[in-house]
Amino acid sequence: MSPTTILILAALGIGVISGLRSLTTPAAVSWAAHLHWIDPGNTPMAFLSAAAAVYGLSALALFELIADKLPFTPRRTIPPAFAARILTGAFSAAALYVCAHQPIYFGALFGAAAAVAGTLGGYHTRHWLVKSVNVPDIVVALAEDAVAVGGAFFLVSRF
Repeated sequence: MSPTTILILAALGIGVISGLRSLTTPAAVSWAAHLHWIDPGNTPMAFLSAAAAVYGLSALALFELIADKLPFTPRRTIPPAFAARILTGAFSAAALYVCAHQPIYFGALFGAAAAVAGTLGGYHTRHWLVKSVNVPDIVVALAEDAVAVGGAFFLVSRF
C-alpha cells in the first residue's frame, strides 16, 4: 500500500473516530506528537507536542467519555455537537497531514467528511443495538469508547 493511501485511510479513520468521540482524536494526535510518533516540526501544529496540550486535551477527552454516559447529555447529532465532531475530525486529520508534509486542506477535508459518517453511523448503530438487539446503552457506550480510544491510538501509532 502506498504512503498516500495509508495517509488517506488514517485521515478517514481519525475522522470516523471523531464522529464517535470528538475529543479522543485531538488527544491521541497530541500524545503521538508528544511521544515523537509523529513530528509536527515547526508548523502551526507544533503546540500539540507540548505537555500542556497533551494533558489538557486528555482531560477534555476523559471528561467527554464520562459525560457521554450521563442521562442529560444531548445527542451527538444536535448541531453544536455535530459541528464539534466535524471540526475535531478536520483538525486531527489535518495534523496528520501536516506531520506527513502533505497539504493540510486534504487532511481537513478527509477528516471532516469521515466525521460526518462516524457521527451518523455511530449514532444509528448505538440506537439500533440498544433497541433491536436489547443491549443496555452503557454496554454499547463502553464498547464505543474502547473502539474510539483504541482505534485512535492504533492509527496515530502507525506513522
